[in-house]
Amino acid sequence: MNILTIPFRNIRRKPAKTLMLLLVFTLGVVSIVSPVSFSRVVRHSLEQKLWAFGPNILVFPKTEQLRLSYGGMSAGNVTMDVRFLDEAAVLAGIDAIPNRANVRAVSPKLVSMAKIGLPGAPSGQETSVGVVGVRWDREKTLKTYWMLQGDYPGAADQLLAGHAIATRLGLKPGDRVSMFGRELRISGVLDPTGSDDDAVFFGDLSFIQEQTGRPGRLNFLEVAAICAGCPIDDIVKQMRTTIPDADITALMSVVEQRMYSLDFVSNLILAVSLIILFIACTMVGLSMMSSVNDRKREIGLLRSMGFSKGQIFQIVCFEAFLLGVTAGSVGYVIGFFASERILGALKMLEGATLSFEPLHFAVACGVFGLVSMGSSLLPAWKASRIEPSEALVSI
Repeated sequence: MNILTIPFRNIRRKPAKTLMLLLVFTLGVVSIVSPVSFSRVVRHSLEQKLWAFGPNILVFPKTEQLRLSYGGMSAGNVTMDVRFLDEAAVLAGIDAIPNRANVRAVSPKLVSMAKIGLPGAPSGQETSVGVVGVRWDREKTLKTYWMLQGDYPGAADQLLAGHAIATRLGLKPGDRVSMFGRELRISGVLDPTGSDDDAVFFGDLSFIQEQTGRPGRLNFLEVAAICAGCPIDDIVKQMRTTIPDADITALMSVVEQRMYSLDFVSNLILAVSLIILFIACTMVGLSMMSSVNDRKREIGLLRSMGFSKGQIFQIVCFEAFLLGVTAGSVGYVIGFFASERILGALKMLEGATLSFEPLHFAVACGVFGLVSMGSSLLPAWKASRIEPSEALVSI
């Protein structure tokens, strides 16, 4: 008989009390594992929804400005050198940053002015409008919140009209207009977005570059990036290093709003889990204290057989460790599959994965074993103080 076999014998000898302790701690483990698994999926779901807010990093070409005043008259800030960015170089620069995995959408643009001829208008009567060239696959990934009447452009000779400009000019899907000396078709009209998108036309980037004589050039780029593990400032700094010819700005109000939402969910679930863990540890500690009081005679006999105070302390702690590991393994499995069933019923697993990871399972079992052992330190210390004579008194 040694200090390793005695805890196993004690656990088997009193199955009712052992099952009660296991049940208490297993419920505590389930109450922690389930919310943590739930929060991982909810956080992922929130991130996916927050992407719909659109870009939070803006990229412009660097320009030189001069504040001009002469003869008592101020002309304000005058742009001295209008520059453009190379599309391929900018996209390669973004792909090269260490946190590229945290960048979900990148949409290069060429913003320009154009003359548009309206259907039925006299020849030569044209209106100046803003037109933005975009890569449609990238823009739709960035602007997932867009709703429209009609369809997205499917060819270079088609345009998408913002709601405000279409209303002002009386345009609807299917109308034909003239722009850049060519006849173009309005394939769709955006629903109101409440942004600058309402006031411009959108067309194929390559077509706009060609018509404005700027092939492969950009003057604006929007990026959607968010991550819980890295500050958005890090992504901006990395982009400034790989794209030195650009001015890069983070829309901090949007970023802070997104990060606050994600952090609030994580912190709330963490607080609830810690409270549940504290309650479970308290119950285990009280149960172990009661067990020590019931086993004074047994512990006194062990002391009379030559077991030291330190060995008695180790026996009680090891017994609690075994209970914690057992409860941790059972509770982890139950909590994982309970989370999977609940999330599946709530249809929150779309786009997210809840996989059983053996490493996490092993770490969780070890942690819960140590937590259980920690909650038994006071009962173990009390057990180690029992003298051999107390075994005779309790007979």
